[in-house]
Parts: sequence; structure tokens; C-alpha cells
Amino acid sequence: MLPELLQKVSLFHLLHRIDMDLAGQKRQDGCAYCGGPLHQANYQRQAWGAPEGIPGECLIRQSLCCGREGCRRRTLPPSCIYLGRWFYWAGIMVVVMALRQRRPDGWSARQLRQQFGISRKTLIRWMAYFGDVFPSSARWQNLRGRVSSAVRDSELPAALLEYFLQQSESAERGLIECLRFLASGLSIPPGLSIPAVGQQAR
Repeated sequence: MLPELLQKVSLFHLLHRIDMDLAGQKRQDGCAYCGGPLHQANYQRQAWGAPEGIPGECLIRQSLCCGREGCRRRTLPPSCIYLGRWFYWAGIMVVVMALRQRRPDGWSARQLRQQFGISRKTLIRWMAYFGDVFPSSARWQNLRGRVSSAVRDSELPAALLEYFLQQSESAERGLIECLRFLASGLSIPPGLSIPAVGQQAR
């Protein structure tokens, strides 16, 4: 079910809406360096592994820039679509790693490469990141206390995704909740409806 979800344009629409909401919240905070006003400074960015037919507006990285002279520093709001500087979009990384980590019931490296077009070197880099870098990062340490202790550092991101899937009424919402949590530590806004798989988000 999760691999099929990654091919739904409607999922990208929802994540784009959440990213805009997160950017709006960050904008209200003002510049973290000088307290000045923040203005939109979005830029185009490709998300590798995204399904075909994604509108250009959904491939824009939400970005903010201080409007005060002498500062003008850029601020990147949290994003559900992009995970740091990685080229592949966050949903692909989380799902692929979860499928791989759940062996022997999970997917082999060959299956993952065939399904998602990911090279062996890329898969090895992701495994190293989630196995060594992410669990000890400040980002995860700030999030760690907000989820059950059953989510073990040694089983990231599979354990985290499974945690949200168990808490949600659908696989789609569980995946979105997981991505939003990784981005900001927040859950989905109560007013944000999740359409059925394949239904165009509006």
C-alpha cells in the first residue's frame, strides 16, 4: 500500500499545503537573527522520485528572507516534502528505508532498486544516514521525547513510520503524520482533510 501511495499526486498536494502552513507559522515568528519581518523567497527545487504529473507549484521549496536592511538572511521553514539537502523527496526515503529495515519480511535491495529506481550507492547512503547520523542528530533528540519509547533509535525510520500508521485511520494519513512530525514535531492540523487515495486535493 505504501509504495502505491508514493505515486499519488494528491499526496503531494496535501504535503504542499502543509508546507505552506508551516511557512506561514514561521513567517509570523519574524527573523531569528534580528527580529525583522520575513518575506516569501521561494525557489524551485526538484524532488527526485516524485510521481509524474506533479504541478510546478508543488515543487517549490518554501523559503523566507528577512526584509530588514543589513540582515536579509534566509530562513528555511520545516518541510514535509524535502528532508534537508537530500535530492529524493522525504516520503520516498522514509518508505524505502522502512521496507528495507523490515526484512526478512521486507524488500530486498534489488526489489527497491527496481521499484523506485534507486541506485545501490544511494540506498547505502540512506542506510548510513538513518543508522548512524540521524539517531544522534539534534533534530531527532528534540523529537525523541514526543513519541513512545517503543520507537527505537536503532530501527529508524521504520519504527517511527509504524508508530504513526498504528495511530492513524489510514496508511495515507499515517505517512503524512510521520512526515509532518519529522519536519516540525507537530501533528496534522485538525481542519486539514485527507481525501481518499487517488482523489485530487483541492
